[in-house]
Formats: sequence, structure tokens, C-alpha cells
Amino acid sequence: KMYIAYILKSAKDGRYYIGCTNNFPRRLAQHNAGKVRSTKHRVPFEVVKIEEYITLSEARTRENYIKSLKGGNQFKRMYIQT
Repeated sequence: KMYIAYILKSAKDGRYYIGCTNNFPRRLAQHNAGKVRSTKHRVPFEVVKIEEYITLSEARTRENYIKSLKGGNQFKRMYIQT
């Protein structure tokens, strides 16, 4: 089983959501169905980036690293197509 660290972009407000999961198709469907409390008012979402990891620990570490960059120029250079 692979773990996914992911970045989504809200089509509604243009803001980003960063998370991790072991079932990305299900999790994306939950986000877009408005079933995730922190994102339900920002649907729909488009996928910006997914990265696969072998362990949950690796995926969480990557999620937290990406979150530490969020909003900064480094985040934009690494993940945002201009």
C-alpha cells in the first residue's frame, strides 16, 4: 500500500490544501463532495501534485514540509505552474 502526499487547489478561491492519505481517489472524492470539514466551503478542487511514499511517516513528513513552504516563493517555484 502506498501513501500519497498531495496538493489541491480550490477552483472557488484559488487557495491550496495539502494533505496525505493511503487512498487518494477516495480522499479527493471526499474533498469534492464537501465531506471534509476544513475544505467543504471551497469545493471543487483540482489536483496540483501527488507524491507517493512507502510509509505513512514519509508522507506525513513531506506533507508537513510542504505546509511549511505554503504561501512562500519557494512553494510557488516548486509546485505552481505559471
